[in-house]
Amino acid sequence: MSSHVMAALRPEMAMATQEQPTVVVIDDDASVRKALDNLFRSVGLEVELFGSPQDFLQSERPDRPGCIVLDVRFPGRSGLDMQREISAANTPLPIIFITGYGDIPMSVRAMKAGAVEFLTKPFRSRGLLDAVRAAIERDRLAQKEQSETGELRERYEQLTPREREVMVRVAAGLLNKQVASELATTERTIKFHRAHIMQKMRAESLPDLVRMAEKLGAPSHH
Repeated sequence: MSSHVMAALRPEMAMATQEQPTVVVIDDDASVRKALDNLFRSVGLEVELFGSPQDFLQSERPDRPGCIVLDVRFPGRSGLDMQREISAANTPLPIIFITGYGDIPMSVRAMKAGAVEFLTKPFRSRGLLDAVRAAIERDRLAQKEQSETGELRERYEQLTPREREVMVRVAAGLLNKQVASELATTERTIKFHRAHIMQKMRAESLPDLVRMAEKLGAPSHH
């Protein structure tokens, strides 16, 4: 890749590398691993190299954004097999497939299963770097979403059983007097619970509380 293209890419990649994202390269060809290692490090990315899917699956994963650049074919198993295993993991990383033997049905299967890109060798370095940047951003957003949902879950678990009953009904749009009638209590009591719910959930408004309930997948009110 020419020096002026590399210089143009550095600022773009730097914007997305504040948390030291990692590109995981899995390819049984040592020369390919080395070339990709040089490419990604030249734009300031951390890189981990593995010669097989098994080696990667047995490794410890750092808690930071990243993606996987994965060859499609390995002895004994394919990258598509590994894609299914990664998708079932608690923190799956976005996958970019690279292959010298790709075909349209294979690429369709990979993309339908969530792959970010399917590149056939030889591919342009710029195209691969663009795909990596998109994959890292996808993973960053997914981790942020997961973190926010985890925090919401912790707040929700601080609610009493009665407060959860009230929250479901309030988030469904019921008025205080309607909630009071359903729960056989007074409107004043519901107002009291509602204030505590808003405080514990750190909701700034009713629409905010509704969004929280949807994100949590809280039990719906019928």
